[in-house]
Amino acid sequence: MERLIKVAIGDEKADLVLKGGNIINVYTGEIEVADIAICDGYIAGIGEYSGLVEENMQGKYLSPGFIDGHLHIESTMLSPANFAKAVLPWGTTTGICDPHEIANVCGEQGVLYMINESKQMPFDAIFMVPSCVPATPYENNGATIDANGVDRLLNVCHGVGEFMNAPGVIYRDKDVINKLKHAKNRGVIVDGHFPLAQGKELNAYVSAGIKTDHECVELQEACAKLRRGMYVLIREGSATKNLRDLFRVINSKTLRRLVFCTDDKQVYELQTIGHINNNIKIAIQMGLSPVDAITMATLNVAECYKLEDRGALAPGKIADIVVLDDIYNFNILQVYKKGVLVAKDGKALFEAKTLFDTATRNTVNCKDINIEDFRLKLNSDKVRVIGIEPHNVTTSSLVRKVNVKDGEYVKTDGISKICVIERHKSTGKIGIGLIEGYGITNGAVAISISHDSHNIIVCGDNDKDMLLAVNEIKRVGGGMTAVHNGKVYDTLGLPIAGLMSDCDIDYIAQKTENLNKFALSTLKISPSVEPFMTLSFMALVVIPELKISDKGLFEYKTFKFVPIEVEE
Repeated sequence: MERLIKVAIGDEKADLVLKGGNIINVYTGEIEVADIAICDGYIAGIGEYSGLVEENMQGKYLSPGFIDGHLHIESTMLSPANFAKAVLPWGTTTGICDPHEIANVCGEQGVLYMINESKQMPFDAIFMVPSCVPATPYENNGATIDANGVDRLLNVCHGVGEFMNAPGVIYRDKDVINKLKHAKNRGVIVDGHFPLAQGKELNAYVSAGIKTDHECVELQEACAKLRRGMYVLIREGSATKNLRDLFRVINSKTLRRLVFCTDDKQVYELQTIGHINNNIKIAIQMGLSPVDAITMATLNVAECYKLEDRGALAPGKIADIVVLDDIYNFNILQVYKKGVLVAKDGKALFEAKTLFDTATRNTVNCKDINIEDFRLKLNSDKVRVIGIEPHNVTTSSLVRKVNVKDGEYVKTDGISKICVIERHKSTGKIGIGLIEGYGITNGAVAISISHDSHNIIVCGDNDKDMLLAVNEIKRVGGGMTAVHNGKVYDTLGLPIAGLMSDCDIDYIAQKTENLNKFALSTLKISPSVEPFMTLSFMALVVIPELKISDKGLFEYKTFKFVPIEVEE
C-alpha cells in the first residue's frame, strides 16, 4: 500500500505506464485522455505519470478487463488452463465460475481440481460452491454435496452457485434451507436459476437471499426479477442466445442491475467470435452506448459479486486492462492481467498447464447394454414428444402420433429417438424418449455431457447406430461422437470427468468443428440446432418444459415423471 501511494502521489516511478490512451470511465460514462500508472499489479493513478517502462497508447481505447457473470468452464470442454488461454485474448480477465458440472461427477474433489489448476494461470476464476449436487433427485449422478459440503467449500469458494432447485427453496427442503443458511451466515452471494418465476413464488425465492438469475428468455420475466431486486444476467452463449430478445430491458433505470454472461461457449466460437466481447459487440450493434455495454461487462459484474478490487480503471483496482482499436469496431489489441501483458493480437503469451488428477479420470462406469435396451414399447400411437426450441435450452411438451408396429415404436418422419444411459455407478438405468426438431438422419450422436448429472445422452434414427455411439463413448472414457450408417465418423475424447479434454485448444476446436459440421451436413441435423450442446441440455430437468433423464420423461410444470404415452 505504501508503495502504491508513493507512485500515486508521484514520489516514485510506476512499474509500467500506459501513456495517453482514451480511458473508458465506467463510473461516469466519460472517456478521458490520460496515463495509467501501474504498480505491483495495481493501478496507482490516472493522470500524468512516468514509469520504469512506458507504452504509447495514443489513439487507443483502454477498458477494464471483462468479467463473465456466469459460466461453467467444463462446458467449453477445455481444462481450466486451456480455458484461460482461450478467453484472455478476447479480454475476459475474470469469470464467475460454477463447477457444478464436474461436481456432479466427482464431488468436492472435482471442485478442488478446478480451483488448483486455475491458480496456475493468469486468469481469475472466481469459483462458486455448486448448490445442487445432485441437481435434483430425478436423475442419477456421480456424487453428492450436502449442506455440510457447501459449508466446507465456502472456505475456498466465493459464494454459492446457481440454485436450480427452486421447488426445494419454496417448499423449504431441509438440506436446501441449511445451504442457504450457511451462505447467509458467511455473508456471501447466492446465484439463482429459476426460469419463468413469477408472483409469490418469485418473492419466496428472492426472500431466501438469492441475488441473481441468468434464465430469463422473455422481457416480462426479466422485468419481474429486476423489480424484486435481482441482478439479471443476460446470456449469450453457443446454445442459448437471449441478448437480442432481452435487449429492450436495457435502459437508463435498469442498466446498473444488468450483467453479461455466456453460460456457455463452445471452443470453435471461442476461437472465432470470442467470449464476453461478443456480448458487448452485439449490444453495441443493436444501439447500446459502447460505454454502457462495457459497464455491463465490468463494473456491474464486480459490484454484483462484491469484487471491490476490479471492474473499473481507477486507483487501487487490479490492473486488468483491455486495449482496443476503437469502441465500435472493438478489435482487441492487447490484454493486461495484473499489469502484465498476457495477450496480444489475438494470441495468448503464456502456456497452459493442465494438472493430472486421478480423482477426475476414469469416470465412465456404464453397464453393458445391447440393442434390446433401446426398444421403445408402446400400447398407443399417441405420445409425448420433446420439442426443441431453436437457440434455447427450454423445450416444449408436444403430443404427436407416431408409427407403432407389434407394440413397438418404429421410425417416424420428423421424430428422433433420444436416450439417457446412467454412467456413474453402473446401475443399468436407461431413459427412452422421442424428440422433434433435431432432424437426425441415418445415424446417431452421443455425448457424456448431459446437464446436470452428466450421464451419456444419445440421439438417433436407428437403434444400431445409437448403440454403436454409446459403446464408443464407453471405449474412450467419455467424450462426443458421431456415427453414420454403422460406422464411427470421429470422436473427441474427454478424459477429465467425461467433460473436458487435456489436449490443446486447436486440437479440440478442430475436432468439435468437424463433428458439428458432419452432424449438420451428413446427419442432416437441423441448422437451427447446435448438435452436441443442444443435445446435452435435453436432460436438464430443471428447465421447462419436457426433458429426459436416465429415469424417464420429466415434466417441469408438475415437476414429476410422466409416461410417454398420452391417455385418450
